Amino acid sequence: MDVEPSARPPRFDAFDPGLLVDPYPLYARLRRSPLCRGGPATWVVTRYADVATLLRDPRVGHAFPESLGRPERLLGARPNFRLPTIVSAIEPPDHTRLRGVMSRVLTPPRVRRTAERIRETVDELLEPALQTGRLDVLRDLASPLQVITTCDLVGVPVEDRAEVSSRGIALGRSLILFPFESDELGNGEADAAWLRGYVADLVALRRARPADDLVSELVAEADTTGEMSLDEVVDNVVFLFFAGFETSIHLMASGVANLLRHPDELARLRADPDLLGTAVDELARFDAPIQWIARVTGEPVEVGGRTVRAGRMLLLLLASANRDERRFPDPDRIDVGRRHNAHLSFGSGIHRCMGLLLARAQASVSLGRLLERCAELEPDGEAVVRPHPNLRGYASVPVGVRAR
Repeated sequence: MDVEPSARPPRFDAFDPGLLVDPYPLYARLRRSPLCRGGPATWVVTRYADVATLLRDPRVGHAFPESLGRPERLLGARPNFRLPTIVSAIEPPDHTRLRGVMSRVLTPPRVRRTAERIRETVDELLEPALQTGRLDVLRDLASPLQVITTCDLVGVPVEDRAEVSSRGIALGRSLILFPFESDELGNGEADAAWLRGYVADLVALRRARPADDLVSELVAEADTTGEMSLDEVVDNVVFLFFAGFETSIHLMASGVANLLRHPDELARLRADPDLLGTAVDELARFDAPIQWIARVTGEPVEVGGRTVRAGRMLLLLLASANRDERRFPDPDRIDVGRRHNAHLSFGSGIHRCMGLLLARAQASVSLGRLLERCAELEPDGEAVVRPHPNLRGYASVPVGVRAR
């Protein structure tokens, strides 16, 4: 796809082979036009200012205008399944109500307690690698760490975690808007139904026997305040599984892979651990785990001098916006000390990622501990990209390590 400036907007092809391997050169060419053509009734937005504005625009949401006779929520078209009350896919006033409840349980003190456990878990996961000198950052560290962290937080018993995590990951990968052939795509409807049934049983158990976990707190909120129904508890816990697993796994694994390609910045981070916070945000900007998100125009909106009619789908290219040279100096280079880094990898506006504090804490603690424990960290073979039209990540990130 070689895009040249023209009066007719260029076309975005989610299955361009180059896009699936390295999308960023293609994004740079697409940004020559503020608006690109997608599929039927779909427009693709590429530039930072436009994407950031639309993420905050109340005329742009998740639901088709009822006047057009298409009231279904836009959660994904293949396979067809529904989690109708997840906080990321509803609008005010229900969104305001549910987000308020979730914010009361996902508190900074809870995140701090979770961060302490993350540090212990990273140390446990690193021990075998420090003995052998070899580590696959994705398979041996990022993936098991995310499963343990999320399941500890929610309250999933150890014996159930393998099934819950595999179902959650499969569900996340099935949330795409285009036909996409892959052996890794499962049956989203079956996975969603299984997870809903599992979480419903867990909710009933915690209602009878509360514990120190997120489900118990959400059930208590539902019973005492009435601001969240038990069905809403179930849907939003399922949402934590499929929204949290893949994104946090790839933030860590891709972050290490990209730091190894920028050895000067890796050395800079080693020399100054106080940069971990800015480094995590920079790694999220540089290679966003979620490349784009979909929205629907409830009213006509103007983008790049063109009017997009109501009932049109907008694909907001977060990853392209994060590399926009109009917003970020030297955007194709990692700068672990980058300031004023208002990247969009976690979204923006009222639907900004609910687990942002936890995601940042996990990435910061795990990356920091990896650098503390390993005197040497170097590639041990090629990192293998996992092709997907939206979820950007790796199937394997092999590295050689040496203990301090």
